[in-house]
Amino acid sequence: MRNMIHSASFVLAMALAASLPLSVRGAAPSDDPRFPRLQKHGTATQLIVDGKPLLIRGGELGNSTGEPDYLRPSWPALKALGLNAVVAPIYWDVIEPAEGRFVFGTIDGLLRDARANEMKLVLLWFGTWKNSMSCYAPSWVKTDSARFPRVLDASGRPEEIVTPFSAAACEADAKAFAAVMRHLRETDGKDHTVVLVQVENEIGMIPCPRDHSAEADRQFAAPVPSPLIAWLREHRPTLAPELAALWAANGGRESGTWAEVFGAGPAGEEAFMAWHFARYTNLVAAAGKAEFPLPMYVNAALIRPAYQPGQYPSAGPLPHLFDIWRAGAPAIDLLSPDIYFPNFAEWTARFTRNGNALFIPEALRSGDASINALYAFSQHDAIGFCPFGIESIAEPASGLLAGSFKLIAQLTPVLLEHQGTGSMAGLLPPASEQRQPHRIQLGRWFLNAMYERGWAPQLADGVIVPPGAGGPSAPTLPAGGLVIALGPDELLFAGMGTTITFDPAAAGEVAGLLSVEEGCYVDGQWRHLRWLNGDQTHQGRHVRLEPGRFCIQRVRLYSYR
Repeated sequence: MRNMIHSASFVLAMALAASLPLSVRGAAPSDDPRFPRLQKHGTATQLIVDGKPLLIRGGELGNSTGEPDYLRPSWPALKALGLNAVVAPIYWDVIEPAEGRFVFGTIDGLLRDARANEMKLVLLWFGTWKNSMSCYAPSWVKTDSARFPRVLDASGRPEEIVTPFSAAACEADAKAFAAVMRHLRETDGKDHTVVLVQVENEIGMIPCPRDHSAEADRQFAAPVPSPLIAWLREHRPTLAPELAALWAANGGRESGTWAEVFGAGPAGEEAFMAWHFARYTNLVAAAGKAEFPLPMYVNAALIRPAYQPGQYPSAGPLPHLFDIWRAGAPAIDLLSPDIYFPNFAEWTARFTRNGNALFIPEALRSGDASINALYAFSQHDAIGFCPFGIESIAEPASGLLAGSFKLIAQLTPVLLEHQGTGSMAGLLPPASEQRQPHRIQLGRWFLNAMYERGWAPQLADGVIVPPGAGGPSAPTLPAGGLVIALGPDELLFAGMGTTITFDPAAAGEVAGLLSVEEGCYVDGQWRHLRWLNGDQTHQGRHVRLEPGRFCIQRVRLYSYR
């Protein structure tokens, strides 16, 4: 019984950990104002590094690319993409090959090479769980299932998932993670190369909604913990609608077993597992923050349409479970999505519920990533955007991402100034079932955006071959971007493949273009390139960001009757 999470020693450890985040969450060492931290700016949350806000133009490495010697040849290509940060995994099995013996060569190599290439690092702790499974647990954990038991499915079959009800596993993971953070304090405490840390990876239950081990069954039949009930009661008006509906459907009870409060079905089982995953993760994160309190986040694998708990990695930090994770893991600062699905706008909106700051550690490395980055930074004041498998990105996606990141680098001072003020919007084609134009209001102006994806030129024997002319199929180019209200009648647009018309909010007035200029930002200052008029604005009727080329335009509007 000593290995189960309800043991007296572990309950005491959890109580200590529960109080720890209140003192360390987001805190910086008092003698170093340059220490990475999260800070509010209006309604936005910004990542402050070296005393100033940082927008992460990042890329996440493939899972097996985090070893320095293997990665080293890729650094020039990563720099050419315009990255300012690399999201890199670090592996429990590599760092602690034998219990209590730590090897930090991987971390030291990443730090050395990132500094040499003037990059920041976001480190991913592949500890107990990676994509639900325990594949990065050390061999001494994997081969001792008596000490580190696995979850059992409904038929009693063990899965390759260490149960979150194991005190021994949680304590071992927490000790290893604390050692990592202590090493970072000693080797990076003044350089601030590492700016964020992810705890575990895509935590979740699969292929069933919950663990059916004896201890899990006992806990499922026990009362819902009072701290979770207290959170639900206190935050009742702002609970995630899915969780609020689940609670209400079972009578809105403020006491009872998990089945009584949340139901005995898959949704109730998922809520149960979310709480225990969150508490386990909280102890690991709190142990790390006690050594070196960098901002920390957890990431979520998203849900395919119509999938039910158990068909996807259930119980992770998904929007419908945010309240359970916030109640159970106060040491975690951000709940982050890994977005590989096309409904990017929908998922980013869900992950900004109730003030959760948006950081996207993984995204599909398609051509659309270039536009999705612009959208995330403007529409949702994102902290960062990072396509996955960045070392493997190829044309045309690589060129498009480099062009987008170049724009974002130019616009960073403007974006940071306008974060949290409601003066920015993202331009992204609406979902397929919606009709264009995409209508947005900024101040006293309505914007009507139409999107034109175009096609990427393909070569056959050195000649450009248009689609349908016998050449290779041509990938379509992305369309969209961002808009920032620089003043009441001045708007800045950045992106490609988008045409915008305008309507004044005041009835009876007509919008006109006073001036449209293309330019760029150099060291935060606007540099004029050319005035656009005549054909470029359809004789004063619209603003057009042409397909296939990223650009920035500043527009001054007026109205007349």
